[in-house]
Amino acid sequence: MTDLVSHVTSRIHPHDQEEAAPAERALRVVHEPGGIDLAAAEEAAGQFLKALGVSTASESLRGTPGRMARAYAELFSPRPFDLTTFPNDEGYDELVLARRIPVRSVCEHHLLPFVGTAHVGYLPGGRILGLSKLARVVEHFACRPQVQERLTKQVADWLQTHLEPKGVGVVIEAEHTCMTLRGVQATGSSTMTSTLLGLLRSDARSRSEFLALTGVAS
Repeated sequence: MTDLVSHVTSRIHPHDQEEAAPAERALRVVHEPGGIDLAAAEEAAGQFLKALGVSTASESLRGTPGRMARAYAELFSPRPFDLTTFPNDEGYDELVLARRIPVRSVCEHHLLPFVGTAHVGYLPGGRILGLSKLARVVEHFACRPQVQERLTKQVADWLQTHLEPKGVGVVIEAEHTCMTLRGVQATGSSTMTSTLLGLLRSDARSRSEFLALTGVAS
Protein backbone atom coordinates (compact mmCIF):
# COMPACT_ATOMS: atom_id res chain seq x y z
CA MET A 1 0.00 0.00 0.00
CA THR A 2 1.28 3.46 -0.85
CA ASP A 3 2.26 5.43 2.23
CA LEU A 4 -0.21 8.30 2.25
CA VAL A 5 2.12 10.36 4.40
CA SER A 6 4.19 10.99 1.29
CA HIS A 7 1.23 12.83 -0.25
CA VAL A 8 0.76 15.25 2.65
CA THR A 9 2.16 18.66 1.82
CA SER A 10 2.33 21.72 4.00
CA ARG A 11 3.11 24.96 2.32
CA ILE A 12 2.70 28.72 2.53
CA HIS A 13 0.97 30.04 -0.58
CA PRO A 14 2.27 33.40 -1.88
CA HIS A 15 -1.13 35.06 -1.60
CA ASP A 16 -1.38 33.91 2.03
CA GLN A 17 1.91 35.64 2.76
CA GLU A 18 0.70 38.87 1.17
CA GLU A 19 -2.67 38.94 2.94
CA ALA A 20 -1.49 37.92 6.40
CA ALA A 21 -0.93 40.63 8.98
CA PRO A 22 2.72 41.21 9.94
CA ALA A 23 2.13 39.70 13.41
CA GLU A 24 0.39 36.63 12.02
CA ARG A 25 1.98 33.70 10.23
CA ALA A 26 -0.30 31.20 8.49
CA LEU A 27 0.75 27.87 7.02
CA ARG A 28 -1.70 26.40 4.50
CA VAL A 29 -2.11 22.69 5.22
CA VAL A 30 -3.54 20.48 2.50
CA HIS A 31 -3.86 16.75 1.93
CA GLU A 32 -3.12 15.42 -1.56
CA PRO A 33 -4.10 11.72 -1.75
CA GLY A 34 -3.60 11.45 -5.51
CA GLY A 35 -7.23 11.65 -6.62
CA ILE A 36 -10.48 9.89 -5.72
CA ASP A 37 -12.46 7.98 -8.39
CA LEU A 38 -15.93 7.63 -6.88
CA ALA A 39 -17.31 5.75 -9.88
CA ALA A 40 -14.58 3.11 -9.68
CA ALA A 41 -14.98 2.90 -5.90
CA GLU A 42 -18.74 2.37 -6.25
CA GLU A 43 -18.24 -0.39 -8.81
CA ALA A 44 -15.65 -2.08 -6.59
CA ALA A 45 -17.95 -1.80 -3.56
CA GLY A 46 -20.73 -3.52 -5.51
CA GLN A 47 -18.38 -6.34 -6.49
CA PHE A 48 -17.18 -6.61 -2.91
CA LEU A 49 -20.72 -7.02 -1.58
CA LYS A 50 -21.56 -9.52 -4.31
CA ALA A 51 -18.47 -11.58 -3.47
CA LEU A 52 -19.65 -11.75 0.14
CA GLY A 53 -23.09 -12.97 -0.90
CA VAL A 54 -24.87 -9.65 -0.27
CA SER A 55 -27.35 -8.83 -3.03
CA THR A 56 -27.89 -5.18 -3.89
CA ALA A 57 -30.96 -5.88 -6.02
CA SER A 58 -33.49 -4.64 -3.47
CA GLU A 59 -34.60 -1.01 -3.39
CA SER A 60 -33.03 -0.44 0.04
CA LEU A 61 -29.61 -1.83 -0.97
CA ARG A 62 -29.44 -0.61 -4.56
CA GLY A 63 -27.64 2.59 -3.58
CA THR A 64 -25.42 0.99 -0.95
CA PRO A 65 -22.25 0.67 -3.11
CA GLY A 66 -22.40 4.39 -3.90
CA ARG A 67 -23.00 5.28 -0.27
CA MET A 68 -20.05 3.10 0.74
CA ALA A 69 -17.80 4.85 -1.78
CA ARG A 70 -18.84 8.33 -0.65
CA ALA A 71 -18.53 7.41 3.04
CA TYR A 72 -14.96 6.16 2.70
CA ALA A 73 -14.04 9.10 0.48
CA GLU A 74 -15.21 11.39 3.30
CA LEU A 75 -13.28 9.40 5.91
CA PHE A 76 -10.11 9.70 3.83
CA SER A 77 -10.41 13.42 2.99
CA PRO A 78 -9.36 15.86 5.73
CA ARG A 79 -10.35 19.48 5.27
CA PRO A 80 -7.58 21.95 4.37
CA PHE A 81 -6.87 24.61 6.96
CA ASP A 82 -4.52 27.44 7.87
CA LEU A 83 -2.16 26.71 10.75
CA THR A 84 -2.20 30.24 12.14
CA THR A 85 0.40 31.17 14.74
CA PHE A 86 0.95 34.39 16.68
CA PRO A 87 3.98 35.88 18.46
CA ASN A 88 4.21 34.91 22.11
CA ASP A 89 4.50 38.56 23.16
CA GLU A 90 3.87 37.93 26.87
CA GLY A 91 6.41 35.14 27.06
CA TYR A 92 3.78 32.64 28.23
CA ASP A 93 5.66 29.51 29.29
CA GLU A 94 3.00 27.29 30.89
CA LEU A 95 1.15 24.37 29.37
CA VAL A 96 -1.49 24.91 26.67
CA LEU A 97 -3.77 21.88 26.48
CA ALA A 98 -6.81 21.00 24.36
CA ARG A 99 -8.63 18.05 25.91
CA ARG A 100 -11.11 15.55 24.52
CA ILE A 101 -10.63 16.36 20.85
CA PRO A 102 -12.83 13.89 18.92
CA VAL A 103 -10.89 11.32 16.91
CA ARG A 104 -12.30 9.22 14.10
CA SER A 105 -10.12 7.14 11.87
CA VAL A 106 -10.01 3.80 10.06
CA CYS A 107 -7.82 0.87 11.04
CA GLU A 108 -5.52 0.14 8.12
CA HIS A 109 -5.58 -3.61 8.81
CA HIS A 110 -9.36 -4.17 8.49
CA LEU A 111 -10.67 -0.78 7.25
CA LEU A 112 -12.99 -0.66 10.25
CA PRO A 113 -13.41 2.61 12.20
CA PHE A 114 -11.82 3.48 15.49
CA VAL A 115 -13.11 6.42 17.49
CA GLY A 116 -12.09 8.17 20.67
CA THR A 117 -10.54 11.35 22.01
CA ALA A 118 -7.18 13.07 21.86
CA HIS A 119 -5.50 15.36 24.39
CA VAL A 120 -2.95 17.63 22.72
CA GLY A 121 -0.76 20.09 24.57
CA TYR A 122 2.42 22.11 24.16
CA LEU A 123 4.79 24.39 26.04
CA PRO A 124 5.04 27.58 23.92
CA GLY A 125 8.29 28.82 22.49
CA GLY A 126 8.43 31.97 20.42
CA ARG A 127 4.93 31.54 18.95
CA ILE A 128 1.51 30.37 20.08
CA LEU A 129 -1.10 28.51 18.04
CA GLY A 130 -4.77 29.24 17.37
CA LEU A 131 -6.50 26.76 19.70
CA SER A 132 -8.84 25.25 17.09
CA LYS A 133 -5.80 24.27 15.02
CA LEU A 134 -4.85 21.53 17.48
CA ALA A 135 -8.08 19.73 16.54
CA ARG A 136 -7.43 20.42 12.87
CA VAL A 137 -4.01 18.76 13.04
CA VAL A 138 -5.55 15.67 14.68
CA GLU A 139 -8.16 15.46 11.90
CA HIS A 140 -5.48 16.00 9.25
CA PHE A 141 -3.63 12.83 10.23
CA ALA A 142 -6.68 10.79 11.28
CA CYS A 143 -8.43 10.99 7.89
CA ARG A 144 -6.64 8.07 6.27
CA PRO A 145 -6.04 4.36 6.99
CA GLN A 146 -4.12 4.48 10.26
CA VAL A 147 -2.77 2.72 13.30
CA GLN A 148 -3.22 4.58 16.57
CA GLU A 149 0.45 4.46 17.48
CA ARG A 150 1.49 6.17 14.24
CA LEU A 151 -1.33 8.72 14.47
CA THR A 152 -0.22 9.77 17.95
CA LYS A 153 3.38 10.26 16.88
CA GLN A 154 2.53 12.03 13.63
CA VAL A 155 0.49 14.69 15.43
CA ALA A 156 3.25 15.29 18.00
CA ASP A 157 6.11 15.32 15.47
CA TRP A 158 4.26 17.66 13.12
CA LEU A 159 3.55 20.20 15.87
CA GLN A 160 7.14 19.98 17.08
CA THR A 161 8.43 20.67 13.56
CA HIS A 162 6.08 23.47 12.53
CA LEU A 163 5.45 25.24 15.86
CA GLU A 164 8.91 24.74 17.44
CA PRO A 165 7.58 24.69 21.02
CA LYS A 166 9.57 23.75 24.12
CA GLY A 167 7.59 20.55 24.41
CA VAL A 168 4.65 18.64 22.91
CA GLY A 169 2.39 15.99 24.38
CA VAL A 170 -0.28 13.88 22.67
CA VAL A 171 -2.45 11.22 24.30
CA ILE A 172 -5.10 9.33 22.33
CA GLU A 173 -7.65 6.90 23.76
CA ALA A 174 -9.83 5.07 21.25
CA GLU A 175 -12.13 2.09 20.79
CA HIS A 176 -11.25 -0.06 17.78
CA THR A 177 -14.20 -1.79 16.16
CA CYS A 178 -11.80 -4.28 14.56
CA MET A 179 -11.29 -5.50 18.13
CA THR A 180 -14.76 -4.96 19.62
CA LEU A 181 -16.99 -6.14 16.75
CA ARG A 182 -14.93 -9.02 15.38
CA GLY A 183 -12.20 -11.42 16.43
CA VAL A 184 -11.84 -11.29 20.19
CA GLN A 185 -15.01 -9.11 20.43
CA ALA A 186 -13.65 -7.25 23.46
CA THR A 187 -16.65 -4.96 23.84
CA GLY A 188 -15.95 -1.82 25.86
CA SER A 189 -12.16 -2.06 25.64
CA SER A 190 -10.08 0.93 24.63
CA THR A 191 -6.48 1.55 23.62
CA MET A 192 -4.34 4.42 24.91
CA THR A 193 -1.19 5.75 23.26
CA SER A 194 1.04 8.72 24.05
CA THR A 195 3.94 10.67 22.60
CA LEU A 196 5.90 13.22 24.67
CA LEU A 197 8.59 15.44 23.16
CA GLY A 198 10.95 18.11 24.48
CA LEU A 199 10.41 19.24 28.07
CA LEU A 200 7.21 17.23 28.36
CA ARG A 201 9.41 14.16 28.02
CA SER A 202 12.59 15.23 29.79
CA ASP A 203 11.26 17.37 32.66
CA ALA A 204 9.49 15.31 35.32
CA ARG A 205 7.35 18.20 36.64
CA SER A 206 6.11 19.21 33.19
CA ARG A 207 5.43 15.60 32.26
CA SER A 208 3.46 14.97 35.45
CA GLU A 209 1.41 18.14 34.97
CA PHE A 210 0.50 17.19 31.42
CA LEU A 211 -0.48 13.62 32.31
CA ALA A 212 -2.48 14.79 35.32
CA LEU A 213 -4.41 17.38 33.30
CA THR A 214 -5.23 14.86 30.61
CA GLY A 215 -6.54 12.45 33.27
CA VAL A 216 -4.01 9.76 32.38
CA ALA A 217 -2.29 9.98 35.76
CA SER A 218 -5.48 10.32 37.83
